[in-house]
Parts: sequence; structure tokens; C-alpha cells
Amino acid sequence: MSQRPSSARFRFQLDLHSGVPVYRQVIDQVRGGIASGLLAAGDQLPTVRQLAVDLAINPNTVVRAYRELELGGLLETHQGTGTFIGAQKMKRADAQRERQLTQIVGDCVSRAGAAGFTVDDLIEELRGLVSEPVRRR
Repeated sequence: MSQRPSSARFRFQLDLHSGVPVYRQVIDQVRGGIASGLLAAGDQLPTVRQLAVDLAINPNTVVRAYRELELGGLLETHQGTGTFIGAQKMKRADAQRERQLTQIVGDCVSRAGAAGFTVDDLIEELRGLVSEPVRRR
């Protein structure tokens, strides 16, 4: 297992006003980092203590998020060396994941519309994310 630090571009950020539990935001951000290519197999995540300090949250919240990701096969924890992105890929889309994606897109469009953005604005922003150079293994 490679022990390089995670991408310098990947940063955890919390939205305490979103209504989404903090541990779920951590999980979603790791999954998003993997999906976008910002995090790859072998990348090291911050320690529980470091992430808790960085985000000003209880370490148990980080433990809960990391544990759920580990049980899902996305993280590997090595005693004494840290927590790493695992080699297992996220599961391909099935009917439930397709429904979830549809809901996410609908929520995103609704929030963007409420903030005065158009669907074209969203598409342009998404294309910008895709066109950024993605780090490969």
C-alpha cells in the first residue's frame, strides 16, 4: 500500500446549516473525492484526531464516518500508519443508486434555482470540474 498524503486539492468542508449530519458529510465528501478522482487508492486521509481538530468536531464523529467507509470497503486502516483509500472501487450504479442520483440532481437544480442560477450555469460548473486535470495513479 502506497503511503502518500491525499491530494493537496482535497479538503474537507462542513456546512453546519445544511441539516445533513456531520458524519454523513464526511462520508459523502470522501465518496465524492473518489468519484471525482481527487482521491485514489493508496491516498492517506487525515488522522481521526487531525480531522476532528481541523473541522472543530468530536473525534467520535470522525471515527463513525471512517468506520462506515471502512465497512463499505472504501477505506483501509493500518494500525500505526493511518487510514487510506482502499483499492476497492465504488459499486456501479443499480436502480437504487440511479434513484439517488436523480434525487441529488433534482435537489441541486432546486437549490441553484433558489439562488438565482440556471441549469446551464450548473452544467458549465460541472464541465469545469471535469475539465480540471485529474490525478491518476
